[in-house]
Amino acid sequence: MQFVFPGFLAAAALIAIPIIIHLFYFRRFKKVYFSHVRFLQEVKEVTNSRQRLRNLLVLLMRCLALIFLVLAFAQPFLPRSSSVRQGQRAVSVYVDNSFSMAALSEEAPLIELAKQRAREIVKAYSAADQFQVLTADFEGRDQRLISQEDALARIDEIRIGPASRPISKVLLRQQQALRSGKAENHIAYIISDFQANQTDLPNFQDTSLTVNFVPLRAVQENNLSIDSAWFESPVQVLNQPAALLVKISNRGTADAEEVPLALWHDGQTKPAATLRLPARSTRTDTVRFNILRPGWHAAKLTLSDYPVQFDDDYFLAFYVAERVNVLFINEKQPNRYLVNAFAGAPYFRVDNADVRTLDYSRFADYQLIVLNEPSLITSGLAQELKTFAQNGGNVLFFPAQNGDLNAYNGFLQLFQAGNLGPFQPAERQAAQINTQEFVFRDVFLNAAANLRLPVTHGNFRIAPERGEHILTYRDGSAFIAKYPLGDGALYLSAAPLDERFNDLVRHGEIFVPLLFKTALAGTKSRQIAYTLGRDEVLEINHPVSATGEMIYKMRQYKDGPRLENAPETGTAQEFIPEQRILGAKALLTPGKQLDHAGWYNALLRDSVTAVFAFNYDRSESDLRCLTEAELKQQAGPNQNVLSRNAKANFTTVVTEEDRGIALWRWCLVFALLFLAVEALLLRLWKT
Repeated sequence: MQFVFPGFLAAAALIAIPIIIHLFYFRRFKKVYFSHVRFLQEVKEVTNSRQRLRNLLVLLMRCLALIFLVLAFAQPFLPRSSSVRQGQRAVSVYVDNSFSMAALSEEAPLIELAKQRAREIVKAYSAADQFQVLTADFEGRDQRLISQEDALARIDEIRIGPASRPISKVLLRQQQALRSGKAENHIAYIISDFQANQTDLPNFQDTSLTVNFVPLRAVQENNLSIDSAWFESPVQVLNQPAALLVKISNRGTADAEEVPLALWHDGQTKPAATLRLPARSTRTDTVRFNILRPGWHAAKLTLSDYPVQFDDDYFLAFYVAERVNVLFINEKQPNRYLVNAFAGAPYFRVDNADVRTLDYSRFADYQLIVLNEPSLITSGLAQELKTFAQNGGNVLFFPAQNGDLNAYNGFLQLFQAGNLGPFQPAERQAAQINTQEFVFRDVFLNAAANLRLPVTHGNFRIAPERGEHILTYRDGSAFIAKYPLGDGALYLSAAPLDERFNDLVRHGEIFVPLLFKTALAGTKSRQIAYTLGRDEVLEINHPVSATGEMIYKMRQYKDGPRLENAPETGTAQEFIPEQRILGAKALLTPGKQLDHAGWYNALLRDSVTAVFAFNYDRSESDLRCLTEAELKQQAGPNQNVLSRNAKANFTTVVTEEDRGIALWRWCLVFALLFLAVEALLLRLWKT
């Protein structure tokens, strides 16, 4: 047994007071007249014996009452461990306020039970101790130690939020705050549902910090979620159907039947599919819709699920260009087959330029540049084409039969492509087409059925074979190869485009898709969705020639985005993000100013320059939590699991864990009991 305040034991010397009173108590005798003194001696002996016994019992009761009263002030306890902390304490309490804490326990949402536990823990310590109240939001104001009263007020402010943190990062955050104070005893509490994908205790190695885990359990762990969505094609084409792939997961242990999936687009909500999802399974489905106008588009996928609903919506935003720009660089006359291939496609705009009079500054306006048999590629042109590809453009190169090989190979080295060998005037037959690559994917219903492949009557050997083959000769060498660079790529043909050496132009089923798809692939695809809580850098085009104030703003509307500078209605959240201007690009860093899922407009002078879609982090979607046994298995030294039922008073639990089993209440009860016995002796024991 140990004492919280052992100094009070010195007051036990007060036990001498009743002893002194007992020894020096002189009672005033009363005269009693007897008719006869024959029985006086016998009466005196009997009376003295009873009086002495009663006085000794009264003295004993007084001494015991005084002793237990002193013990009550000294606060004895039975320690649960060999060492008990003395002195001021710094206590950190983490309350998990992520979306998973919205699940229901037997009596209330987990977040409310967590706040109740946090209050009881804070009240278990004295007003002289210091406290940190931390949430998954990791707010700057929570990274300091505060008083007990302020800690209780901070707990009342906690609300569910989108942030989600691994337990190891929470412990590091608690450790930093506790070390900032002067208290010698550091104690941390983590109140959470301890999701399996967020509980990584082995990643926290400090064993000097005493950590107490307070697990909370939901009644059920079922949840459906839309995990992600992406377009099948990197570029969406005007007046063409778009294929949107959607990944949906059933996180629960029960099968989900007849789950409706809907798509909101252009102000209309349409049913997209009705799904069946087995337990613990993931399914990828395709949603198709038409794109009828150019510009920015906003869309939202929705499914019906309860009670966890933060992951039932998936927001996305994408841009559809009014046209795709293509540049043909010619040394002689433009190739009529190239021009005619795009003649019937108004979505494409074609420009022809002479290789000797190029305007390099306009390269950024194009998505595809076709080198139509230039005999020489200068180092300046080679460098500009490399930059063009790195920024997302595509280059399609048809070498000339009498071209400068040294200049060609110098250009190809910039793309880490294979070198061209001497021109060989021999006939070769194409034998295989790569239908897995974007250029020819989904072009042919059956590529093996009656598909004639082109023949060349002269070609260059490409060595070494580094790129991805788009068309392949019978001997396995490349006819057309692809070499990615940055966000773009180089497509290299082993044969000239001239009909004397190559009949590719007469195979429209191959030649036209080759041109169209390389042009579309050269339109740099934008990210259609971002995740809240991550440090995302948003890139948008910046008007270099603009003058005046150039401050970008971000604005979210409660009832959907404003597209194409439509009139503003409804309420909106607006802020100025961190921004950097790099030439023709602007980099925006919203940081923690984004706190709700939805669409955000990037505005410059109140004009919409881009639309971004943000979604909540899906790491909270999996509601599987560690059991008490699994949590104890992961816990290391100085890490305890405080598992109690929902009705337990954690003020008592924490007191017993931190200071042992308190006995001062029993001491006070015994002190009162002995005083009551003394009163009964004096009242009922008559002499």
